[in-house]
Amino acid sequence: MKIDSHQHFWIYNEEEYEWINEDMMMLRRDFLPGDLIVELRKTGYRGCVAVQARQSEKETQFLLHLMEKNPSIKGVVGWLDLQANDIGEKLEQYGKYPNLKGLRHIVQSEPDPEFLLRPSFLKGISLLKNYDLTYDILIFPQHLAAAIKFVTKFPEQKFVLDHLAKPLIKDKKSSPWKQDLHALAVFPNVYCKLSGMVTEASWNSWHKDDFSPYLDIALQAFGAERLMIGSDWPVCLLAASYEAVMEITGDYISKLSKEEQRKIMGTNACAFYNLS
Repeated sequence: MKIDSHQHFWIYNEEEYEWINEDMMMLRRDFLPGDLIVELRKTGYRGCVAVQARQSEKETQFLLHLMEKNPSIKGVVGWLDLQANDIGEKLEQYGKYPNLKGLRHIVQSEPDPEFLLRPSFLKGISLLKNYDLTYDILIFPQHLAAAIKFVTKFPEQKFVLDHLAKPLIKDKKSSPWKQDLHALAVFPNVYCKLSGMVTEASWNSWHKDDFSPYLDIALQAFGAERLMIGSDWPVCLLAASYEAVMEITGDYISKLSKEEQRKIMGTNACAFYNLS
């Protein structure tokens, strides 16, 4: 079963989506499951994992509500305040929702480069395994050093790195990102999403070959067993269509065995997020 491991839904308003600036005008509208199902069917994907785009509990409730009404959504990665004093109570409350598969915090936007290592945040993360919840790591390359220290503390927690930590594809740079990615991949409980690449390239002039060096590094680091394809739709539309984005990874992994391709295209996501 082919699964898109990473995409977003929203009902747009300027206040809650302030990160959608004037260069992203095409994203200033609603994007809902009815829009995505067309793309999923066209490309042969059976479903998707809906990932939070707002730092609010309301976002988690919004995505869970969408999943109840749309069978194409196979799981939700939501948001809860992992630093809150009552995080234990919140996790107990949301533990009753089997469709909630994991949590994410937009760490890349935090001014503290070592946000992941804050004691209050670590305390919250330490509770996730009790509820079989995964954690998506959303960071830039400069945060990888902290991420390595972070995952060291939780050998039994399932982590996945979003968007390869956003390497500098536009600048054609791979160091020190390459070395740090390999260091992170040493931990067997850390996976990586092949997603978000086109928006790290030149939006209007990228070529498929631009991504091969970064995909090579990710494959060498994580192997086919810990990689999963993701679109980052609708954000990807800034630089490419849904179909074109999925073709980048699909074409790249065509050199792999059929079993390895199946893992990256869906099996790994199903296992990681415990999708039914």
